[in-house]
Amino acid sequence: MLKRSKIALCSIALAMSAIVSSPADAQGTFWQCATFARMFSGIQLFGAAAGWWNQAVGKYGRGDAPKEGAVLVFKSIGSMRSGHVATVSQIVSDRIIKVTHANWSTPGKVENDVEVMDVSANNDWSRVRVWFKSLGGLGTSSYPVYGFIYNGKGKAAATTTAEASAPSADAILKAAADTKAARAKSPLAALIG
Repeated sequence: MLKRSKIALCSIALAMSAIVSSPADAQGTFWQCATFARMFSGIQLFGAAAGWWNQAVGKYGRGDAPKEGAVLVFKSIGSMRSGHVATVSQIVSDRIIKVTHANWSTPGKVENDVEVMDVSANNDWSRVRVWFKSLGGLGTSSYPVYGFIYNGKGKAAATTTAEASAPSADAILKAAADTKAARAKSPLAALIG
């Protein structure tokens, strides 16, 4: 009986070790855009990125004007079945912003302060082009977007900027490393040495 229990515990520990990566691999974390945007912006919406627009009704302000800390919500299209979300990190001009987002140019990776340009016919941020790593500039495709979700409750949030306490991308990556380090120190991890 003791031998079976030991074998079962070792099997569980080995399975857990396959799931938990080392702290050194924290930068290698695979980020989905929605998970990263939720942590970076503080906007607590869930599910597919394109669904955030409707989920925000009554919880957060929405609009077509970029504001720092707001989340830009991309519509679902063929190449992006779940849509995309990106957090505004800087406003450069009335037609150019910078965003920090994940899972765009490089699968699962975070990109800081990348350029997004409003290319809509009515200057209403309904269609954008986004910086793409392999091109080293704005991508050649344009994407339809719903608009911006503002960090705050209801319509009043549309006139405010995001809270200054939103964590930075570096802080989120450090938190991921700390979480993985804590998991690595768990009693199960000790069983596998």
